[in-house]
Amino acid sequence: MNKDTAQGNWLQFKGKVKEQWGKLTDDDLDIIAGKRDQLLGKIQERHGITKDEAEKQVTAWHEKNPTNFFERY
Repeated sequence: MNKDTAQGNWLQFKGKVKEQWGKLTDDDLDIIAGKRDQLLGKIQERHGITKDEAEKQVTAWHEKNPTNFFERY
């Protein structure tokens, strides 16, 4: 995968994440950079939910939006 493809995939991924968890900022997503544990922490922080609830939400979202993004980046 070339750099342009990876960049485009990341932008699509960020857009889908922001649709689901609107309180996350672009800066948050730049820090997350595809790391699942970072995403969980930021969702907890911004949305005021527990780790278990964040995990449930991310798992449900991932089932609806299948991607191997977390495994690739």
